[in-house]
Amino acid sequence: MITFKLVEDKDEITRVTLEIMNALPEWFSPPEDIVNKSKIHRDFPFIAVYDDDKAIGFSALKIHNEFTADVYDIGILKEYHSQGIGHKLMEECVRYCKEKGFKFLTVKTLDESAIYEPYNGTRAFYKKEGFYPLEVFKTFWDEDNPCLFLVKVLD
Repeated sequence: MITFKLVEDKDEITRVTLEIMNALPEWFSPPEDIVNKSKIHRDFPFIAVYDDDKAIGFSALKIHNEFTADVYDIGILKEYHSQGIGHKLMEECVRYCKEKGFKFLTVKTLDESAIYEPYNGTRAFYKKEGFYPLEVFKTFWDEDNPCLFLVKVLD
């Protein structure tokens, strides 16, 4: 059975982050960045997805201010893609943000000008979830990885 849980146990956040990110090298690398994120996520609201007891996905939300939260990282194991789990996880993120009174949910992803097939689906997912592109930052990460900044207005 698929369940979604707001995780507060810092060791569980680290464990889930490492398991999921290491299983998705097309989206998350290098290994030292994954280890760093597993520590950063410990201080963020963290929603994990489980199939029975197995962690299959997560989202870490970074709070920017009283109005805005950011989908800092999100990942679901590939064998669980295209089953509506990502949509349900995003619904959980939105529900959390609305309960906390946020007006906007943002996300940063790789812009289409950097041709990399795995992110075609990522951008399509965010569009389907109601995110709108605001701006491309060509050097936010580095020149080879232009950052597409998107926003979803929370009603």
